[in-house]
Amino acid sequence: MHPELRQLRHFVTVAEELHFGRAARRLHMTQPPLSQSIANLEELFKAPLFVRNRRMVGLTAAGAALLPEARRILEEAAALPELVRRAASGEAGRLALSFVSTAALRMLPDVLRRYRVAYPAVRLVLQEATSDVQFEELLSGRIDAGFVIPPQPGAPDGMADGALDYLKIVDEPLVLCAPSGLAALERPGPVRLRDLPPLPLVIFPRTVAPSLHDAILACFRAAGVLPTIGQEAIQMQTIVSLVSGGMGLALVPQSVSNLMRPGVEYRALIDPAPLAETGLAWRRDNDSPVLKGFLECLKN
Repeated sequence: MHPELRQLRHFVTVAEELHFGRAARRLHMTQPPLSQSIANLEELFKAPLFVRNRRMVGLTAAGAALLPEARRILEEAAALPELVRRAASGEAGRLALSFVSTAALRMLPDVLRRYRVAYPAVRLVLQEATSDVQFEELLSGRIDAGFVIPPQPGAPDGMADGALDYLKIVDEPLVLCAPSGLAALERPGPVRLRDLPPLPLVIFPRTVAPSLHDAILACFRAAGVLPTIGQEAIQMQTIVSLVSGGMGLALVPQSVSNLMRPGVEYRALIDPAPLAETGLAWRRDNDSPVLKGFLECLKN
């Protein structure tokens, strides 16, 4: 058996007053039931908690050891209603959030700053992951939400057969990421794809981001260019590094131009530039108050 909170409260009050009569008055009860409550607690612990005589009441060694722990338990119990209220309102708890690398370069820092101001007690668990991995993590319940590149632009149709909800956050144009020193880059300003040398293309695997992969290839086809895929990489930082190393050229979302690497140039396109879409996905049946608060913060 374990002591009741009522018994611990009686014990702490007597320990603070060192007088059963004053403790009883403070607890708004009579002395006999208070004495019985302390006797029951001593029976439960199989140890005397107080030394009693006609002149004084004092704590035994067992009572002195119990006092700080009893106070801690009572303080934690008193905090429970507020803890439950904050959890129910989304003001406290845990939010597991994943993001693609392009989100970290553009919208994520601002979103996190605003959310931390609005919900400082929520513990954020962040991890970078490609969209295909995030969809698996969402469906398994290992993460609450993820900034993803959707498998199809616009509507969330086909996202895990309706198990996921989706909120579009941003569209950004694709720009050229090319090795420095190309003759086509001698003049400043936008460039045409057909004016570039026939370098291999560095690109996402289609399994990772089919909409982005297809948009890049469609952009080249519309310009009358048939690129050869030389390398595939799942992280934007890796794609930029491969271009820096002379492995080819790439089309990347405009926010990736914040990644400054030696030996790399970014240029806007004269050709119609496809848009790279990023949005937030989450399980439709996830009723977490913390997730609800994050969504409200994101929409405002």
